[in-house]
Amino acid sequence: MGMLDLMRLMSIQRQRDQERRRRRQAQAPRDGSIALRAKRKGSPCQQDGDSQGAADIEIPSLSEDILRLIHSFMPMRDAARAACVSHSFLSSWRCHPNLNFSNETLGLNKNACGKEELAGLFYSKVDHILKRHSGIGVKKLKIQVHSDYSGKGSSYLNNWLQIAVKPGIEELIITLIQYQAKYNFPCSLLSNGSGDSIQYLHLSNCSFHPTVTLGGLRSLTRLHLCLVRITENELGCLLSHSLALEQLEIRYCDRIVCLKVPCLLQHLISLKVFGCDKLKLIENEAPNVSIFAFQGDKTQLQLGETLQIKSLCMVRSGYVYHARAELPSIMPNLESLAIQSCKETAFAPKLCSKFLCLRHLSIALIGFFPAYDYLSLASYIYAAPSLETFDLNVMQRYVQNVSIFAHPADLRSMREEQHHSLKTKSANAPHWIGTFSWKVTEGSWLSEDTSSLGYLPQ
Repeated sequence: MGMLDLMRLMSIQRQRDQERRRRRQAQAPRDGSIALRAKRKGSPCQQDGDSQGAADIEIPSLSEDILRLIHSFMPMRDAARAACVSHSFLSSWRCHPNLNFSNETLGLNKNACGKEELAGLFYSKVDHILKRHSGIGVKKLKIQVHSDYSGKGSSYLNNWLQIAVKPGIEELIITLIQYQAKYNFPCSLLSNGSGDSIQYLHLSNCSFHPTVTLGGLRSLTRLHLCLVRITENELGCLLSHSLALEQLEIRYCDRIVCLKVPCLLQHLISLKVFGCDKLKLIENEAPNVSIFAFQGDKTQLQLGETLQIKSLCMVRSGYVYHARAELPSIMPNLESLAIQSCKETAFAPKLCSKFLCLRHLSIALIGFFPAYDYLSLASYIYAAPSLETFDLNVMQRYVQNVSIFAHPADLRSMREEQHHSLKTKSANAPHWIGTFSWKVTEGSWLSEDTSSLGYLPQ
């Protein structure tokens, strides 16, 4: 049932309730005290006896299924408050499908007490809620532990997961903020059918050791691992049994040396790997990856079939030159390209090859490039006739802006091109530049200047 259908049903039900109340009032005796008692008797909130003010609250007499649906759309704190004033909502609270536990959702102020007291409050509140939850109907479980983590926290987390991770759960997010928290995620919870319905699994700052006994997460479409202690064999075992996977993101998992993405992952379209310092090789055999993002300088990339890649994000030294020289031939269908480099020794080459499909381009040069010819980046403009946005961020220290009028003989010009797809232009940029950002930093972000571009259309 969509929200529009739900609102229509509630409106019809509200009209029926109003009509019934009008009939009762017409038939009610004139004795005010008896009428007042009758009104209170008909109030569901007053029957709950949870609040003296509940007698003034009118809730339409909806079916239990509709009340549960309405309750499920509420943020968790609002859903808990509603359960405090109505037995109807209290019943649905005990099987509320979306559980989100963090300092913010629990209303805990980290500045109001010490770390140990804050941790104690967090654990006691979550424990109190989950022990009164039936464990039935949980679709989403998110636990974000900001406080100091200890062995006591492991016991709490295991108990909470035992209550909430049941067949039917779709999203499971466990985030431990404390760096290198010593928590070992209990993989056994995902066996015996409990993990078959999980579509999104996000683990952060814990150990995760799946084995062949885990079986397959047959519904898993999104897997996000951040600062997770997992080996390449354990990850490979998990991937080979997650055949529905569409998005894989791995961040700062330093125990992975070689990442092999098997060809069995026919549905995988997005692969993102950031900050895995010990990673030496990425070997992708999944045939339909169209989004690839990577950070690292020493990792060898074997991306397999690249004709279908449409979005590429690379944080890698020297990649500005490489992208201009190699990508038009190996990724001809590229639509979005973002590059961040902290070391460029070669200028962007002038070539005849084209990025015929490229619409969005972002280049960031971060570091010290005293002799770099930034104007060589115009080669990208020539190569991208369909370009819509172009962002260029230059961040380095002690840059002197040279006036384009001081030595006009040194100016280089480019012939005017027709870039009809470019949507907007900045105030000081030539008309053929769309969304163009030229930022120069001296120690910090202090100025934005286009005076050193040196390009004037003839």
